[in-house]
Amino acid sequence: MGTATAPPRPVIRQAAPQPTRLERLRRRGIEPYLFTLPVIVVFVVLFAVPLVYSFYYSLTDFNGYSTDVNFVGFENYTTIWQDTSMLAALGFTLLFTVATTVAITVLAIPLALILNQKFFGRNLVRSVFFFPSVVSVAILGLVWGFILAPLGSGVINSVIGWFGAQPVAWLAEPTLAKFSVVAVAVWSGTGWHAVLYLAYLQAIPSEFYEAASIDGASRWQRFRHLTLPLLTPAITISQLLLLTGGLKVYDLPYTLTGGGPGFATRTLTQSIIENGIAQGEVGKASALSVVFFLAVGLIIVAQLALSRRLEARFS
Repeated sequence: MGTATAPPRPVIRQAAPQPTRLERLRRRGIEPYLFTLPVIVVFVVLFAVPLVYSFYYSLTDFNGYSTDVNFVGFENYTTIWQDTSMLAALGFTLLFTVATTVAITVLAIPLALILNQKFFGRNLVRSVFFFPSVVSVAILGLVWGFILAPLGSGVINSVIGWFGAQPVAWLAEPTLAKFSVVAVAVWSGTGWHAVLYLAYLQAIPSEFYEAASIDGASRWQRFRHLTLPLLTPAITISQLLLLTGGLKVYDLPYTLTGGGPGFATRTLTQSIIENGIAQGEVGKASALSVVFFLAVGLIIVAQLALSRRLEARFS
């Protein structure tokens, strides 16, 4: 008789471990969103929530401390267009933004080309031009307020007085005050943006210029068809910073002229702060903030669209 064989033992398969929650999120492709969660939280807390509250208060007569809040609809939005101080602030803010953007761009690009050349003391010269952007703008406003003082004791008026000239009302005459604020802003910002352009210039391979020179391209042709197209991304960044900074400017005009004479150099940010805090008109200030936010958004979108068209044209 043959020996009986034992029946085969059943194979016991271990159950596969259940994936953790993090692994399930990875499989779904949600992991990248976890890294952006802190940014989203900051955006919601510091931007989205205040914006919603501003829009809500713009529809009320809230004065900042009273609990008796009445709904007034779009009355605040109608009022801000009838306020001469706010209209003056809007006009000067737009003038300041456009003037500084154009002037700094026109001056910073040639300055960057000069600073990109090799000459003795180049690093020192770069530092000198960059230094005005290091100091606080509010401090610069106070210093230039002394330099441009309309009295004979002002630095500039003292210098021109040596030649028998009469003191100039740099900060006491509306047109001169606007010019002075724009000039100081251009003086303080040109060096910083020139260094920005300089960084892009140094990233351009020298072989490009050597090949263009061999082909007989003039200096202007090399700038027009080589340097300028490669600087287009830098121009986009520079102008975006200038536009946003100009539209929300507050410290320089306030420390230099206090918004005067009259409302000549008053800015939208100053109007929002003074109406909302000093005068207790939070509803009106909130309405101006909402309009200001929409205007800035439209300007930035238009500027980015134009920059993309220029990049596509030069590429």
